[in-house]
Amino acid sequence: MTSPYVLATLIFYGVSFVLYVWNLREPSRKVGLGATICLVGGLILHYVALLERSRWAQTIPYDDLFGSLSLFAWLLAVTYLVIERIHRQRAVGPFVLPIVMGVFLLAHSNPAQPFERPPAQGPLFAFHITLNILAYSAFAMSFVLSVIYVVLYRRLRGHKLGIVGWRFPALEVLERMTRSSVLIGCASLVVGMTAGFIWAQRLWGQYWDGDPKVIITVLILFAYLGYVYLSRSPSWRGARASVLCIINFLFVIFSYSIVNLYLSRFHRFF
Repeated sequence: MTSPYVLATLIFYGVSFVLYVWNLREPSRKVGLGATICLVGGLILHYVALLERSRWAQTIPYDDLFGSLSLFAWLLAVTYLVIERIHRQRAVGPFVLPIVMGVFLLAHSNPAQPFERPPAQGPLFAFHITLNILAYSAFAMSFVLSVIYVVLYRRLRGHKLGIVGWRFPALEVLERMTRSSVLIGCASLVVGMTAGFIWAQRLWGQYWDGDPKVIITVLILFAYLGYVYLSRSPSWRGARASVLCIINFLFVIFSYSIVNLYLSRFHRFF
């Protein structure tokens, strides 16, 4: 049976999406504000749905693939809301909300099942995983922004921007929004990895045992730090940097799958 919180969350996200599209086509302060308010309402209900799933499974929300996907969708929506407030731009909302709703639907298509074995526990471990998922959510946000940048850049060069195209932020603003998302992701990843190293040292007596997951995560961190550096250089900023950001996200997807494989393997031993 589907939770009423899941249905209510989808309704709020859906209404928010419609209002964001409306605001993109016909900008209106009231419509834009309504879209943001509905998004906040969806985030609150989504959080309650996460808590409900945790109580049913008797574990943390991200302890299985579907729970981590739900948390990913929630953090992606939170990241978008933060970027919207910082840069005061709502034009990206119609492209972020479908991803949030799609991942949320996928996450809650499989009912939570109680775990018979205790998972990895402790606030430090929870802090580590949550911040890593936040980093991936921020990188997903930068991916969406980069795709929009590349599409607008090409249409602008071909003089085919269209009426709606002029509703988007200027390319320079999109670039700043992308960089903000990447910086949020890098900061979250650094703190999350640090918490993970400390947790590993307390549990196993060493900070790192050569786990491939950690190596991939470090490589992704350096890839995005490279993007931040190159995006400020005259020869790379703009479309080239956006393409690099898109490529980087492919590594994020790979890393995200490695994280879930790692957690599944961890549960077999504990």
